[in-house]
Parts: sequence; C-alpha cells; structure tokens
Amino acid sequence: MSTQKSYTLPMIIIGALFFVFGFATWVNGTLIPYFKIACELDTDLQSFLVASAFFIAYFVMARPSSYVLNVTGYKKGMALGLVIMALGAIVFVPAANARNFNMFLGGLFVIGTGLALLQTASNPYVSIIGPIESAASRISIMGICNKVAGIVAGLIFGYIALNDVDALEKSLASLDAASKAASLDELASRVIVPYIIIAVVLVLFAIAILFSGLPDLKEESNEEGAATTPSNKTSAFQFPHLMLGVLAIFLYVGVEVMAGDTIISYGKSLNIPLSTARFFTQGTLAFMLIGYIVGIFTIPKLISQAKALAICSVLGVIFTILVVVTNGYVSVAFLAALGLANSLMWPAIFPLAIDGLGKFVRVGSAFLVMAIAGGAVLPLVYGKLLEVVGSQNGYLMMLPCYLFILYYATKGYKVGKTA
Repeated sequence: MSTQKSYTLPMIIIGALFFVFGFATWVNGTLIPYFKIACELDTDLQSFLVASAFFIAYFVMARPSSYVLNVTGYKKGMALGLVIMALGAIVFVPAANARNFNMFLGGLFVIGTGLALLQTASNPYVSIIGPIESAASRISIMGICNKVAGIVAGLIFGYIALNDVDALEKSLASLDAASKAASLDELASRVIVPYIIIAVVLVLFAIAILFSGLPDLKEESNEEGAATTPSNKTSAFQFPHLMLGVLAIFLYVGVEVMAGDTIISYGKSLNIPLSTARFFTQGTLAFMLIGYIVGIFTIPKLISQAKALAICSVLGVIFTILVVVTNGYVSVAFLAALGLANSLMWPAIFPLAIDGLGKFVRVGSAFLVMAIAGGAVLPLVYGKLLEVVGSQNGYLMMLPCYLFILYYATKGYKVGKTA
C-alpha cells in the first residue's frame, strides 16, 4: 500500500504532462490542412513539413536534453520544457500576422524542443517508478491522458481553424488579390488567441511543477544503478536490444503520425469535405484510447508487453492492407483503426528497450526519444510517394514498418540479453 501511495502523486502530475504532450502533438493533424490553405502551399508534401518541423526537434534535442536533466534534475527539467513550449507558442503570433509558413515551422520546432525535454524526463520516470513488468500498463494510463488531450485539441482547433473552410476555399478562386489576401489573413489570425492562451497555461503549469511534491528519482549513476549494469558494458551502444528498440520506435512513430496527421488530407483527396474530414484524426485517437484501456487491464495480468506488441503489429499489417484494398469512408475507417494497432506500441517498446540498461537508462531513454524523429521522416516519404502512386497506395509503405516491429516483439527485444 505504501508503494502504491509513493507514486500516486507523481503519476497524477505526469498524467497532466502527458495531457500537454497530446494537446501539442495531435493538433498537427488539423494544422496541416489549415496551413496549406492559409499559407497558400502548393502540395501536400509541403504541408507535411508541419509534422517534420515538430518531430525533428526530438532527434536534434533529445540527447542534449539528457545533459540538461543531469544538471537540472527531473522536476526543474520538466518546468524548463514547459517554458520552452510556451515560447514556441508565442512565435505563432507574429507568424500568423505575417502569414509566414517558415515562421510557423520555427514555432513548431521550438514547441517540439520543449516536448523533447519533457519526454526525455517523463517516459523513464513512468517506466522505473514502479515494477518494470507493469510499465506498459502505467504508460497506457499516460497514453489515455495523451489521446484524450488530442481529441480535445482536434475538436477545438478544428472548429476554430477549419470552421466554414470549405466555403472559404471555394470563394478564394473568385476573389481579387486584395480580397483574397484579406480572407487569408483572417484565416491565419484564428490561431493567435488560442496560442496566447496555450503559452500562458504552459507557464502557469511550469510554476506549478516547481512547487509540486514531484520527487526527483535517484540518478542511475549511483551505486545501485551501477550494480544493475552488466560489468562488460561501457556504453549504451553495446545493448543490441536498445538499438533495435530505437529503430522500432522510429518506425512506430512514423506510422502513428501518418495514421493521425495525414488522415484529414487523405479524406480530402477522396473528395470528402473538410467540414467532415476534420474529425477523422479524432477517430484515430479514439481507437488508440480503446487500445490503451485494453492494455491497462491486460498487461501484465493476461499478456506480456512483448505479446501485446506482437498482436498490435499483426493488426497494423492487416489494417494497412485493408486501407489500400477498400474505398471511400471504409478505407478512411481502416486508416483510423490503425490507432488501435499503434496504441500499445510505445507502452511496450519503451520498457522492453530500456530493460537491463542499469546506469545507462537515461542515455537509452534519450536515444528512444530521438527516434520520435520517425514522425518527421515517414510522412515526408509518404508525401513524395502519393505524388507517384497516389495517396491510397502510398500507405503500403507502412507494411515493412509493422513487420519490423513484429520482429522486435518476437525476437528483437531479446537480442544481446543474457538468459
């Protein structure tokens, strides 16, 4: 009972942080079609740079974040991450006034930088604050906070940014240059007040974190952490199961972002109005919520983390094929159903990859957070593919991704480990 009490408060605080992650991350699905119209982008590939600018920050900043955390500790590091996110949100104000896409991308990169610091601290925190066998269950709880926030963010920003946008898009062709510019300026200005509010809330949350009862976990470099590290290991690179886990995270995040962030554009490519398609990301997140709830009640009581990952990988293969061979709303529904396939991948891969790292847990966690850059790379690959083979057939690129994750779930997570 005392052990349960010892991490109830930290779990609540980290759950609130994961809500912040979700709100900031899953609004990108709405911003992609929004920026394409407001900033007069020519192609879907350009608009997918929204995801790239956001997620590439994880690759660039995750490793430096581990050094920052060594200096600040978890609590101050989380507060700093929130402040950095607030600065990124403020960049949206001049970006909207100038209707400058590159400035918007800069703001997204800064927000992603703050999130990289937060993720580098919070994910290992959740994994090692309790028994490693049940880490996937705890991370699933965090995932619920994340995806509920994503649903809320999509609904709010879908209404603010894409309300009546179908009629606006049709009218733009008939407007003169001055009237068109005025209409687009009004559209761009819709995000100013929301992002000012977001910045204020993030700063207040940072202050609350500093004065909270959130404990700093003991450093992994202490004697206990060193004792759990294999004596022949001198670097995180010497753990093959970690390196394979990094690749698995890279591919998983890539397909997750594709399922959540490209689904609105995909719906539009099928001639579904944006007024309807703007809700599709919420469908993906709803399927993810179902998966997280299942994970909470089944891991590790009924199935292991590795088994859950294998099941999700097989579902990913099946749903990807069905996306391509079906049509219209049915195809969109199977793309959304990939949310179910993706749901337990992060909760399972992360603890499997850091298991047995001992004093290298923080460095290994930074590598795994860097792999979130898959969300920057794979959507761009898809954006290029859709120009060649079409938006529907382009999703076939997800098949090898799910097959590798299936390998990791069955064999990869054990590579290099002693019996």
